[in-house]
Parts: sequence; C-alpha cells; structure tokens
Amino acid sequence: MNTTTLDSEPAKLKRSATETAREFVTGQETENRTGTGSDEKKNESNPSTKSNRGFRVGLTVAGVAAVMALTYAYEKFVAPYESTDDAFIEGDATPIAPQVAGQVVQLLVNDNQEVKQGEVLVRIDAREYQAKADQARASLEEAKGRLEQANAQCTVDEAKVEQEKANVIAAEAESNYAAADAKRYQAVGNIAVSRSQQELADTQAKSTAAQVDAARSKEFAAEAQAKLDKANIGTATAEIERDEAAERQADLELSYTEVTAPVAGFITHRTVDNGAYVEAGQNLLAVMPREVWIVANFKETQLKHMRPGQPVEVRVDAYPQVKFQGHVDSIQAGTGARFSLLPPENATGNYVKVVERVPVKIVLDGVPGAACVLGAGMSVEPKVRVN
Repeated sequence: MNTTTLDSEPAKLKRSATETAREFVTGQETENRTGTGSDEKKNESNPSTKSNRGFRVGLTVAGVAAVMALTYAYEKFVAPYESTDDAFIEGDATPIAPQVAGQVVQLLVNDNQEVKQGEVLVRIDAREYQAKADQARASLEEAKGRLEQANAQCTVDEAKVEQEKANVIAAEAESNYAAADAKRYQAVGNIAVSRSQQELADTQAKSTAAQVDAARSKEFAAEAQAKLDKANIGTATAEIERDEAAERQADLELSYTEVTAPVAGFITHRTVDNGAYVEAGQNLLAVMPREVWIVANFKETQLKHMRPGQPVEVRVDAYPQVKFQGHVDSIQAGTGARFSLLPPENATGNYVKVVERVPVKIVLDGVPGAACVLGAGMSVEPKVRVN
C-alpha cells in the first residue's frame, strides 16, 4: 500500500477541527441570543431542553477530541513514514560456467543446496588434460637436457679457443725463428752456407708463416663456434621458458576440470546432469549468496524527506509474521523508466505527465537466519521512517 506524505495534511485536519467547533459554538450562542425571553424561561424551566443542550455540548467536545486524536495518530504513525508494495529482493546471482570442455563425470550438488566458497560443484573428465600436462612436463625435461648439452658444448669450445690461441702463439714463434734463420743465411751469402740451405731456410720461413695463418683461422673458427654455443644456450633457455609456460597452462586446464563455487550461497538454476558434455563458458548453474538487498520503487513525490541512512522496517510476503530491519543505502540518480530498454521520448507526440518511480536501495541490518531464506525476486513492503 502506497502512502504519500503531504506537509499540509496535519494542518488541514487541525484547521477543520477548530473551524467545526467554532461554528458550532457560534451557532449555539446566536440561537440563544435570538430566542425570546419567554422561550428562555420556558427552556430554563424545561428539564429536557437542558439535557439536550448538555448532550450537544458533550457531542461537540467528543468530536473535537476525536479529530485531535486522529490528527495525533496521523502525525505519529502515518506522516513520518513512506511505504510501497513495488519492492523486490535483489542479489548477486553468480553464474557458474566451466573454463574447459568435456564430459561431466560427477555432479556433487543438488538444487537449492547450500555450498561454501571453494567447494567443488562439478568434475569434468580430466584424462585428456592430464595427458597434456604430462606431455608438457616431458617437453620441459627435454628442453632442460638440451640446455645442459649446450652448456657443456660451450665449455668444450671455449677451451678449444684457448688451445687455438696457444697454437697461434707457437706458430708465430716458429715463423719468427724461421724468418730469422732465412735472414742470417741471406746475410752471410754463399760464403758460409750453400745455396740449397738458403733455399731451405726461405721455404721454412714461408711454411711457418702459412702455419701462423692457419692457426689464426682455427682460432677464429673456435671463437665463432663458442659464440654459436652461447646462442644455443640462449635458445635452449627460451625453450625451457616456453615449456614451463606450456606446463603451467596444462596444469591450469587440468585444475579447471574441477568447477568450484566462487562464493558461498545456494545452488539455483541448475541445468547440468551427470554424463552431459559441456562447452567452455556454458552456464551450468548459479550460486545465490545470502547477502541480499531490496530495491524499492518509490514515487518521486515520496522522496522529499528520504535520505540515506534512514531506518526501514521490511515485511516479506513469504514471512508476514517476521519484521526485518534495514536502512536506506542509496537513491538512484534517475528514474526506472529512464534506464529501460525503450526510454520515453517526451519531446515527441502528446505529452501526458505521470508520476515516475525511482529505485531506492535498502540494505538489511544483518543476514537473515536459516529459517528465513530470502531469494532474488521475492516481494516485500518496506516502510521508511523519513522524520
């Protein structure tokens, strides 16, 4: 039942009561004054006339008292409140959907069952995802083996680089010695050595010089191989990181085969059964938490004195014998019609002014007990004390 507070109602009732009493008393005085002396003497001498006059006075006093009592009752029990029957319970119904596809092998909940946060609701066949996880771990171990092999090969090739550097130094020493011999032979000429010795010295000098070039080439090749080994180490490391990510993804998908409750509440809107094949993202059921609130659609004329924090008495149609206590949480910044699918276009056509309704959020003080299960969509009648 809707009750609209009007500031002028108490004053009107008071004025009407006062004016009624005043008119009655004035009429009595006029009647008494216009009566003849003989009538007065007759009335005074007539006991019934005196009784009627007392009855009328008593009736007037009783009427004034009744009006004052009604005025007091209105100001005390009606005027300070705003109520509406256009109010319903709302809640965050959490839809439950799997993140992987597969066949449901175990359904662990029933309709309207209360569940705890993290409790397993549905199990999906995990054999395929277990195989993927094992394969990912095997690939990871293989990548780690390649990394160890690349590190060992790099160590060998770096040692080979050092060896080739030593060979270059030895070849340079032999080449310098042979070049010095060839210069000495050329200096003494044919007097101390034969021509064949000079030619042999020249040949050895050129041969050792070529050996130096060959040693340096081997050194460059060893250094290039060492760089390649380092690159292989980087590649093996990247493969390990990739395989670790693949392992984590496989383990994650394997964990998704157990669908758990993200919040505590009651199972509602269940559409899945054992043996059903479900797709990723398919709605299986919903969890309705105990924490609910009320959305009351008050008329805009009822919001004059309504403020957040004001106490509210709530009666639920399902539990008429129970009074729930709450408070006004917030008032929506816009009417319900403004946010509807087809909002009104007042600039077109003939305009007819209607009283709009504004949603008001009411929060209950405390969670109801197990004996009173409040669900979304249930009808309620809130009564807000605005004064």
